[in-house]
Amino acid sequence: MAKTYDYLFKLLLIGDSGVGKTCVLFRFADDAFNSTFISTIGIDFKIRTIDLDGKKIKLQIWDTAGQERFRTITTAYYRGAMGIMLVYDITNEKSFDNIKNWIRNIEEHASADVERMVLGNKCDVNDKRQVSKERGEKLALEYGLKFMETSAKSNINVENAFMALARDIKAKMDKKLEGNNPQGSNQGVKITEQPKKTSLFRCVLLKKQCFPSGFYGSSFSTCGSTC
Repeated sequence: MAKTYDYLFKLLLIGDSGVGKTCVLFRFADDAFNSTFISTIGIDFKIRTIDLDGKKIKLQIWDTAGQERFRTITTAYYRGAMGIMLVYDITNEKSFDNIKNWIRNIEEHASADVERMVLGNKCDVNDKRQVSKERGEKLALEYGLKFMETSAKSNINVENAFMALARDIKAKMDKKLEGNNPQGSNQGVKITEQPKKTSLFRCVLLKKQCFPSGFYGSSFSTCGSTC
């Protein structure tokens, strides 16, 4: 069957538990919002295909659990990510302070050239704000990252954030392709998916962390097929 997209980008949402990562994902993927807070167990994902610069880009967006007990599982997904969003809650000072810890996790586990962006979520709750926008901007500037304040509830900047991250990934990919094609051929470059490489370590890691079949539901539907 012919592919219905030109690019496949794997994105990751990370940050403390309760900052609204799942809500951000659902707002972008389904244009929906649920005020009921349910902690993500392990990891889950959604897919949305977007149009960018005349190309169809399939975004596979992984939503990770913020609790420490799931950290070994979630960091296993960093390596293949092409873009990572670090999310904090503007009404929660601690979640902002922990962004530096999440950045260290990226530096330890993700690819060196992964695109990153900081999101200050829940900007609609301004009366309970503990972290100013200026502090968020300063932190992002310190690490050379892009920054946006978002609200999944009020649908503020969620679309813009994902589009900006996808655009940066595409620009980096196009630059690499141009470097591999110095003759400047006018022929379009066909992007093909590479076969997945078997990683015994990754399989063992994930299988050790998985609970009995059915415990995670859709959250771990890919556990047995990651290799």
